[in-house]
Amino acid sequence: MAGNVYTVGQVNAYIRNMFTQDFMLNRIYVKGEVSNCKYHTSGHIYFSLKDESGTIACVMFAGQRSGLSFRMSEGQQVIVLGSVSVYERNGTYQLYAKEIRLDGEGVLYERFQALKKELEEMGMFAEEYKKPIPAFAMRIGVITASTGAAIRDIMNISARRNPYVQLLLYPAQVQGEGAAESIVKGISVLEKAGVDVMIVGRGGGSIEDLWAFNEESVARAIFHCSVPVISAVGHETDTTIADFVADLRAPTPSAAAELAVWDYRLFAGQIDEYGRKLRKNMGRQLELARLKKDQYASRLKYLHPGVALIQKKQRLADAEDTLRQLMEKRMEGNRHRLALCAERIRGLSPVEKLGKGFAYVEQTENGKKAAVKSVSQVRPGQELDVYVTDGQIHVRAEKIREASYGRE
Repeated sequence: MAGNVYTVGQVNAYIRNMFTQDFMLNRIYVKGEVSNCKYHTSGHIYFSLKDESGTIACVMFAGQRSGLSFRMSEGQQVIVLGSVSVYERNGTYQLYAKEIRLDGEGVLYERFQALKKELEEMGMFAEEYKKPIPAFAMRIGVITASTGAAIRDIMNISARRNPYVQLLLYPAQVQGEGAAESIVKGISVLEKAGVDVMIVGRGGGSIEDLWAFNEESVARAIFHCSVPVISAVGHETDTTIADFVADLRAPTPSAAAELAVWDYRLFAGQIDEYGRKLRKNMGRQLELARLKKDQYASRLKYLHPGVALIQKKQRLADAEDTLRQLMEKRMEGNRHRLALCAERIRGLSPVEKLGKGFAYVEQTENGKKAAVKSVSQVRPGQELDVYVTDGQIHVRAEKIREASYGRE
């Protein structure tokens, strides 16, 4: 084998040494349009500069970020100061940026800003036109590529959150010529299908890849759609006209699915909790109702006519006993008084007097009987009736004599 044989690493090192020794490549200004700009979590910024003739890969390490006074985005026209060198590991060369400054906006970025300004002045971004996203959508329309990662993410999240939600996919073209028309048609088809909400979007990409969502026809279709639309274009840092016009912007298609598909497990848990609270409240109300029922029953029992009748019967019996006692007491007093009177009468009774040896003398004068109380009433030979205890004696007065019998 003729000549020397070198390893890949030796060749890459030789080429890198050539770049290092080239004075112009050690400090060079490069002008171009920013594309595929990515802010890495490490703090490094990876992007490309392009023009109509080609593209060069660029990187700005975190330690050089002081040379950047603005946030880079797709389509910006910039001037980059840096050095061109070879990355020995893969044999590619790239521009290592030390300073970056704006050099006017790119063509696509200018178109983006112009359309954004026009539609904003027309009021298409106004909050009062935003339709609320339904909390419990059952039919969700999705307008995206049928083979992209976006639809897979949406399907996975939908199945996890709520397997009862129906997804209707319109397989739209989301990049390249005819993409805008495909998206507009998808919006029209799903609107007629009667979906509850739509997700319009795709995965990330460069500003050229996402340009269909910056077209005026897509913006107007979203704005005039009667169904609420969630935009889900690119990554969180990507912004399109569709995001401003849509009723709700999601940073990613996955986030859009989280916003559109309600969580059945959470809903079921809330229903169970409401059920427990309802049963608890019902139990409390039933207990209160039972207490009131018992109170009313007690009051009704107290006010029942039978109870009042029993009480009146008791009062009547008590009054009857009282009256009987009063009558007996009165009768006892009367019997006592009657006994006294009887004794008095017996003491005054002529019969009683006669029983003691006395007699009652009666005369008849002019056909009338009168008691003889004095000898002056009797004439000699007059007939008299003498009453003793056991009978009557008819006598004739033969001799009459007065006597004092102790009178003075």
